[in-house]
Amino acid sequence: MGKDYSKLAQDILNNVGGNENVSSLVHCATRLRFKLLDESKVNIDVLKSLEGVITVIKSGGQIQVVIGNKVDTVFDAIMDIASFSEKTIEDAETKKRGIALFIETISGIFAPMLGILSGAGMLKALLILLTTIGVLSEKMGTYQILNAAGDGVFKYLPIILAYTSAKKFKTDPFIAMGVAFALVYPDITALYNAQQSLTFLKIPVVLVSYLSSVMPIIASVYCLSKLQKVLKKIVPDVTKFFLLPMLELLIIVPATFLFVGPLMNVVSHYLAVGYMGLVGINPIIAGGIIGAIWPLAIIFGLHWGFFPIVINNIATLGKDTLFVITGPGNLATAGAALGVFFKTKDKKLKEISGSAAFSAALAGITEPAVYGVTLPYKRPFAIAAVFSGIAGMIAAASGVALNAVVGTSLLSLPAFLGKGFAGFLLACAVAFFGSAICTFVFGFNDSMLVPSKKEKSTAIEPMNDEELYAVVDGNMIALNQVNDEIFASGMMGQGVAFEPANGNVVSPVKGTIVMVAQTGHAVGIQSDAGSSVLIHIGMDTVNMQGTGFDVKVKPGDTVNVGDLLVVADLEEIRKAQYDTIIPVVITNSDQYAHIAPDTYGEKKIGSPMMKLEGSM
Repeated sequence: MGKDYSKLAQDILNNVGGNENVSSLVHCATRLRFKLLDESKVNIDVLKSLEGVITVIKSGGQIQVVIGNKVDTVFDAIMDIASFSEKTIEDAETKKRGIALFIETISGIFAPMLGILSGAGMLKALLILLTTIGVLSEKMGTYQILNAAGDGVFKYLPIILAYTSAKKFKTDPFIAMGVAFALVYPDITALYNAQQSLTFLKIPVVLVSYLSSVMPIIASVYCLSKLQKVLKKIVPDVTKFFLLPMLELLIIVPATFLFVGPLMNVVSHYLAVGYMGLVGINPIIAGGIIGAIWPLAIIFGLHWGFFPIVINNIATLGKDTLFVITGPGNLATAGAALGVFFKTKDKKLKEISGSAAFSAALAGITEPAVYGVTLPYKRPFAIAAVFSGIAGMIAAASGVALNAVVGTSLLSLPAFLGKGFAGFLLACAVAFFGSAICTFVFGFNDSMLVPSKKEKSTAIEPMNDEELYAVVDGNMIALNQVNDEIFASGMMGQGVAFEPANGNVVSPVKGTIVMVAQTGHAVGIQSDAGSSVLIHIGMDTVNMQGTGFDVKVKPGDTVNVGDLLVVADLEEIRKAQYDTIIPVVITNSDQYAHIAPDTYGEKKIGSPMMKLEGSM
């Protein structure tokens, strides 16, 4: 198994643009979340086709590779072969705006801590069950130790948030944690509990409880990241080791107690009260809407935007209802996958849908079911969304609330014991059985199955033989000599490459222009004979943003062999320190029986470049 995961890890890394293209990588329960320097290097189609990859999503400023339950193993395998640096590209950060920036920031802060939050939540659920059935009591030492393990994570949450926020805002995580330690320091907490007054340099301090808080530490670490940049410019290098941390603590900790903390505490309070107010207007309608749209929010990664609300609700109000409302949706997805399992006669789909239904129902991990079963066939996904909405209405009306972050599954049901538990069980039952029955009856049949690759290949019409001609004057070399893994490995298709003598790039075929990169560095041509040709001028030249490329064609233009496509300024490319190599690949290579490059070496425009032998 280890060998298989190593190969999958290497294949994934190659198809996101290689080690050097990865700015950061984290994983949640089912997804590898890549933040890349150049997303144009990603080969999404190849990634989706890899065995072990469920699907690939581009959302929230990330490339998300959905793996499923083995994501941590694949993540470890990638980290074993990769050597990611801590550097990031500031320009890439500043280009993000609005919802993309917000979602990426939130997911960057909360995704790394999701495992410990879920584990602590499940431990608290176990304790609720054990105390309910009388196995433990709150006075027992066993209970107190296990409760400290589960509850301590939430009580001292600002320390964890300080670390993940520092990583996201690119500042010193240990200074950030130092700020968090000050906020939850026992003497400060005792002063708050005793309602005693406190001043700093005779300035009154508004004491608030920072235990379990969310907003204050995130805002404080953000301020720290800005302060650190300023101090690094003015603190002498010889004293930075001790003076820089001292000044950061000296400035940020008082500023947090005096200004940032109280302000964020007010924001936190109104955010929680506002959410509860909206739900309180009509819980049933609110539950139905939230429950129904939640599956869509997960697909696009928008659910991360609600995560701070859940944590903040628990910290501010001592309870949360948002995950209660959306939780039965996990069982709706499980039911839909189970409906497909019982209906299909396809062996492979039965295996996928069965394991996906089990994972969603037992552990609350829904991505394998969504991306592998319900979403591809549409109707099961729609049915699950409808029953997620119905269950959300029932759950909201039941009045159940949680005091920990717990995903809904059969294993986590003890966490919901208490007021409204029977109503919540009803919501889960309706979600699961309703989706399963409706999917089985009218939501799926085997006529909806996508033809297998073998069936597809037999349906392809035979291709014509074709000859292509040199696209530029220069030295023609084998494609595997290109200093780019995507092209050299043949992932984009078979072909050749040119070391150009000049920048006049021409068409190798008679056909139609189907793609011209906005930056002018790449052109796609559909030949009249059937080949799909991609000409890529230089490596990483997309970063030149069009400088040095004079494009002579546009999509829809017809061209003949030798017609000028682009005039590239090779000196400008070299000055920007990019490789001038020009790969020419046949992106539909799999439709040909054989692709034979002509003799390598010096070529002139119009010289034979390669022959394509049509499929049998």
